[in-house]
Amino acid sequence: MPITAIYPGTFDPVTHGHTDIVRRGACLFDRVVVAVAANPGKSPAFPLETRVEQTREALKDVPRVEVIGFDSLLAHFVREQQATVILRGLRAVSDFEHEFQLAAMNRQLAPEVETLFLTPAEEYSFVSSSLVREIARLGGDVSKFVSPGVARMLARDPGVAD
Repeated sequence: MPITAIYPGTFDPVTHGHTDIVRRGACLFDRVVVAVAANPGKSPAFPLETRVEQTREALKDVPRVEVIGFDSLLAHFVREQQATVILRGLRAVSDFEHEFQLAAMNRQLAPEVETLFLTPAEEYSFVSSSLVREIARLGGDVSKFVSPGVARMLARDPGVAD
């Protein structure tokens, strides 16, 4: 039976750390759905459609990966996609407490779904979307942290972190 994993996030913007997790997941699962959350509570800098487009562009060369925007409860989206795994990235110990809480809640909402944590390559373990937005806003070079398309978009709109 094919295994589908959901990799949810805001991806505001998608970074090499995110794409590293997706690439690792694509080696483990038959299908990986990158679920770009609308997440209005976080007040994303970019609209959902832009984040979906950015993420598709960054992952266009990775087989068995789909990018889908969603604005529902993650447990509902996982069931809609007939997935059995939620894939999450852990950059540092500081991420663990929040991720552990999310995993426990998702287990209550969808007990048939397992959460699997992966760590990014060491060179991306410090990269976050908020840091990338801040560097871009202050005129720094973000090309080491994001795909060329995302870097171009951030260069066109450096005030996005305001």
